[in-house]
Amino acid sequence: MKNSVSDHCFYIDSEGDDDEEKENRSVEDGNESDFSGWEAEQRQEQQFQPSSYNTQWPQSYRQSIDMYSSVPSPSIGILGTPLSKLGDSFLSSSYLSSSLTRRQTPETLPFLAKPPVPTLGEQQHERPSSQSVHSQIPSRRSSIRKDDRPRIDHHPMSSQSSFAQAVLNGINVLCGVGILSTPYAVKEGGWIGLSILFIFAVLSFYTGLLLRYCLDSQPELETYPDIGQAAFGTPGRIAISIVLYVELYVSCIDYIIMEGDNLSSLFPNTHLNLGGFELNAHVLFAIFTTLAVLPTVWLRDLSVLSYISAGGVIATILVLLCLFWVGLVDDVGFESKGTPLNLATLPVAMGLYGFCYSGHAVFPNIYSSLDKPNQYPAILLTCFCICTFMYAGVAVMGYTMFGEATLSQFTLNMPHDLVASKIAVWSTVVNPFTKYALSLNPVAMSLEELIPAEKSRMYSFFIRTGLVFSTLVIGLCIPFFGLLLSLIGSLFTMLVTLILPCACYLTIRKGQVTRFQMILCIIIMTVGVVASVIGTYSAVSKIVENLSS
Repeated sequence: MKNSVSDHCFYIDSEGDDDEEKENRSVEDGNESDFSGWEAEQRQEQQFQPSSYNTQWPQSYRQSIDMYSSVPSPSIGILGTPLSKLGDSFLSSSYLSSSLTRRQTPETLPFLAKPPVPTLGEQQHERPSSQSVHSQIPSRRSSIRKDDRPRIDHHPMSSQSSFAQAVLNGINVLCGVGILSTPYAVKEGGWIGLSILFIFAVLSFYTGLLLRYCLDSQPELETYPDIGQAAFGTPGRIAISIVLYVELYVSCIDYIIMEGDNLSSLFPNTHLNLGGFELNAHVLFAIFTTLAVLPTVWLRDLSVLSYISAGGVIATILVLLCLFWVGLVDDVGFESKGTPLNLATLPVAMGLYGFCYSGHAVFPNIYSSLDKPNQYPAILLTCFCICTFMYAGVAVMGYTMFGEATLSQFTLNMPHDLVASKIAVWSTVVNPFTKYALSLNPVAMSLEELIPAEKSRMYSFFIRTGLVFSTLVIGLCIPFFGLLLSLIGSLFTMLVTLILPCACYLTIRKGQVTRFQMILCIIIMTVGVVASVIGTYSAVSKIVENLSS
């Protein structure tokens, strides 16, 4: 049957349910013979697919990480209950988009969203040539899912990204709190150690390109866990997801420590006596920060926070300008010569430099959302060049200003009686209040997937609250911002940035990799493994040493 779209619309408006069922039956009968040939063609291809990529845990990865790589329209709901009441239609879509108990992503307009990848079960009942016909004829039978358990739809959360939008998103992801510790990294590694920053920049740029080649190998691949599943099956997907989630979780711990350090430097005499316990400024402000970010973690839709978090690029540039102003205009000066090389603490510096390029978890999402995918290499190159320039500039300025007295965050070294210093500190303080929830939300959503749907709303509150307070407890027990950052960079970032992209690329593109590419990937993985082992051991040793002293 070859009716036009207008014919379908007229038919649907004028005919009853019985005629509608006949129409659907005719379409299915006409497609039966064509489907048998298509099924035979697809059977071989499906043998090489690990399974459907949108039915494996974590299904919520695309939705949660897209908050970093796009700026969706705002729609706020707390624990599944919408706050926006701009009409029944908007209320309905807002509820569906914000309720994690149904495990659905925010809805997008049909002409902006690309169609979801059909699952294996759906592929057995549909063929490409008949999808357009089926989509125009409503059917009660086809509208009811055979699997009554809700699934995550893998629609992009926003329209296609332009070159400028993708660059801003990439810079916002790459240039985070790590920029505060680059002067400290130079102090720990010396001037020669600064070359590691540029080496990691080149290697990370190349592995970012490898992720694109992995995504292009199969049209169903959209995220980093999808790549892991294509390379190593379900265990690979789960392992990569856990590494990415733990990296985000530990980053939230660093946010708590950073807030406590900076606020206590502004108000050092703040303290509180509570039941015979003396809470100093650092502990008190860490608790206040936790209580302040807790309501943002309860939000189901973080669209508003993603708007504000996108201003992180501006905040980073503002802090950089304040540092330059303090050194040049306020006569702090750039006089320290520093040390050429510190071998004893060089591994700590390697971890800090590695953390600077921990954006690979988001790169696949940025690539999948591009309006022109062929611009991805230029976008990646622009992001890495700008961020490396800022990292190196802050590292050189900070270390020449404060020398061997440089602390883990250069904002703690800046004289607090200066206006520029106060602007820099407050910019540093405000930024994590928006990024904390965005970082912890993917972790919370992944855990909520493991809960039965009928109980997820009740347990969601306790999961998110428990995660927040656990970051506080760990942050108070290990209050070493620089060392914890080095540990993340050594243990997790090396895996995500250097080791896993090469391993996945060699596995997925097996038989198509040239000898040069194979050698280069092996060298990068070797560098990643060595840096990870040495850096992790050094960071853990320093943490234990500081805790025992």
